[in-house]
Amino acid sequence: MYLADRSAPGGPGGARERAPGRGPRVAAAVLALGTVSLITDVSSEMVTAVLPLYLVAGLGLSPLGFGALDGVYNGVGALVQLAGGHLADRVRNHKLVAGLGYGLSALCKPLLLLAHGLGPLGAVLALERTGKGLRTAPRDALISLSTPAALQGRAFGVHRAMDTTGALLGPLAAFLILGLTLDGYDAVFGVSACVAVLGVVVLVLFVPSGAQPGPGLAGAGAPAEPGGVDLREALALLRLPRLRALAGCAALLGLTTVSDSFLYLLLQDRAGVGERWFPLLPLGTAAVFLLLAVPAGALADRIGRRSVFLGGHALLLAGYGLLLWAPGLPALPYVVLALHGLFYAATDGVLPAAVGATVPARLRATGLALVGTGQALARFGCSLAFGAVWTLWGAGPALASAAAGLCCCAVVAGRVLRPSARGGAPGPAG
Repeated sequence: MYLADRSAPGGPGGARERAPGRGPRVAAAVLALGTVSLITDVSSEMVTAVLPLYLVAGLGLSPLGFGALDGVYNGVGALVQLAGGHLADRVRNHKLVAGLGYGLSALCKPLLLLAHGLGPLGAVLALERTGKGLRTAPRDALISLSTPAALQGRAFGVHRAMDTTGALLGPLAAFLILGLTLDGYDAVFGVSACVAVLGVVVLVLFVPSGAQPGPGLAGAGAPAEPGGVDLREALALLRLPRLRALAGCAALLGLTTVSDSFLYLLLQDRAGVGERWFPLLPLGTAAVFLLLAVPAGALADRIGRRSVFLGGHALLLAGYGLLLWAPGLPALPYVVLALHGLFYAATDGVLPAAVGATVPARLRATGLALVGTGQALARFGCSLAFGAVWTLWGAGPALASAAAGLCCCAVVAGRVLRPSARGGAPGPAG
């Protein structure tokens, strides 16, 4: 079974989407959504860049406490993502549901100025992640429905590259604000709130109200039919063998994927990165992701998404190995951050592109939410377990356990997603 594979050159969205002598065009909806994500990620990553240090060094949380909070940060959004995807398909208005999610996240940013304990911070972060969960599946569905199946890896790559530009600028802005202000953390949270509001304004003004698929744009299945989607249809998606394989492998690999925040704390702990430079660590990941998201998506469209997806996890495993066995290497932070960025470039847009080629158009947001929810809940469990092992036995054993688990899970995923021996050449749904 393919994670997803390339389409035939003459298939939907093939030669018809290419002007003579030019590459395939990216839909206007993809560019508009990319701009919204860029602005929103500037806001979100300003907070994310300083949050681990603020919680551990500023508020004195243990790694276990931080793991619980980080798990809430990711787990709540995962649960809501499922509801957001189904709601978007049911009301047939992906932009409306995505807009509600972006707006809720923007409203939560000022509340960080008032929350200083673990309980209030956990509540605010859970509400902010609720907004992210609402918007993720409808946004990705808009991208998928605006793009031919054969080019979805490239389209998601373009969106993720624009999104990552914001992830690159956010930590840089946080670093500058911390250096220029006396009450640095509150200033970061305040500026983040203003930028988040700007993202909502751009969404309302420039993102098309709907991206209903025309001929060749629906991906798997028939074009979207009028009317909403009921719960029975949504649950029936789990009968699709390809979708079950994608969801299961994404969750399995997520169980051993250490969160970004923990990875940066590991770099500080094992490579001796100073507190002043800590907010800049996400820049390394974001810079590599930005440069390679589009090439990785195009490569996945060309050679098959399974190979690129699994290759990304192999690169992440290499990063874990370096942190374990070469902590004194002078270039360690740079190499690990480069591998981390390569991992995201090879997986973050490739997985939804594969799901888009598998799920019928009228259930696209629900299918994307099913896979995304399983993956995010698995990472929630990983954060809790990793924080507990770090607290009890130290950073080294925690990372060794994650590396061993990732190696085993990648082998299983490679077998589950391998090409079928039956039949001829696979189509876009693979």
